[in-house]
Amino acid sequence: MKKTAAAFTIFCLLCFAPYAGAGEEESVYRIIDQSGQVLAHICGPCEAGDEYISASNAQYRISSVNEEAHTAEAEYTGMANMPDISWLTGGEAQPVSAAAKRLIALYCTHSDESYIKGDGTESSENRGGIYDIADLFAGQLKKLGTEVELNTETHHPHDAGAYRRSRQTALALLKQQPDAIFDLHRDGIPDPDEYAATVSGKEMSKVRLLVGKSNQNKDANLSFAKKIKAVADRMYPGLIKDIYIGKGTYNQDLAPHSVLLEFGTHTLPKSRVEASVEPMAEVVYRTVFGGVVGSAGASDVSGNATDKEVQPLSESNEGSGAALWMIIALIAGLGVFAFLSAGRRGGAEKWKHSFSEMTGGLLGKRPRR
Repeated sequence: MKKTAAAFTIFCLLCFAPYAGAGEEESVYRIIDQSGQVLAHICGPCEAGDEYISASNAQYRISSVNEEAHTAEAEYTGMANMPDISWLTGGEAQPVSAAAKRLIALYCTHSDESYIKGDGTESSENRGGIYDIADLFAGQLKKLGTEVELNTETHHPHDAGAYRRSRQTALALLKQQPDAIFDLHRDGIPDPDEYAATVSGKEMSKVRLLVGKSNQNKDANLSFAKKIKAVADRMYPGLIKDIYIGKGTYNQDLAPHSVLLEFGTHTLPKSRVEASVEPMAEVVYRTVFGGVVGSAGASDVSGNATDKEVQPLSESNEGSGAALWMIIALIAGLGVFAFLSAGRRGGAEKWKHSFSEMTGGLLGKRPRR
């Protein structure tokens, strides 16, 4: 009988272990450098091998974790290799050609997450305040000229199984082939000052970018996150808090342009988070598509309204334009050379024949064989 009871207890523990943390506050870890200085806080477990990129782009690797003290010691590995975004301020940037479909997909894995100062609670059993942020974010992206698919399915409870449930939501969104997909969250760090910021003269919330290191798209997703931060650092300095590359996948194994966004923390006034949505939407749009600013209510990197169009990171029309002019110049040069070879008295027929020989019969009168 005792063996049966023990077996039943073990069975229950295994079955319900993923839900054991539901409703409980996750542990907050201090990331410290080798001198003991606090670099940042992370809500949730850290492990050796995690990486951290600070606001100043200093990169660290977690070397050890003290579970009892909830500290993670990080070793400085150098400055992060950030992407070239010179296209953002290029005076001669080419217009972006209209795409058949520009689509951003959004969803919220932790659908209970809320803000105490604004929602009255940090966690809602119905639908958290994070969906208000997601709705605002979607609206701003639409104003900038992109389609947005916001999935408002809930994935309660907030436990270890939430990402398994939200995976079905992400898969459904990816069937529409979005250009990028974002999972929107709010952090659980108790200290609101870690996220509080003044950006472009306005009180806002910082945004943290999270990348899962345990998936085949890790390099692509990290590159995408770095591009977002580089653009934000140029357009809205102070908006992006940092980048954390941690254990797990966050469902980012499903797509190469997938990043988790932490919009503030539960102790920060929701109004500050709402104020950060518009600039963050512009940063995402500019990173993914390039796009027009000014007429869309945005601003250039100096804060002045402009109607200039910029080059997206993934496309460039300069190469094709230069190649076309080279072909035109080559054809013109062959024509002049053919004229000189035919002589002044050779006549038009002789010139056509000479020109055709030089181009292999592609242009001019085909030579007889």
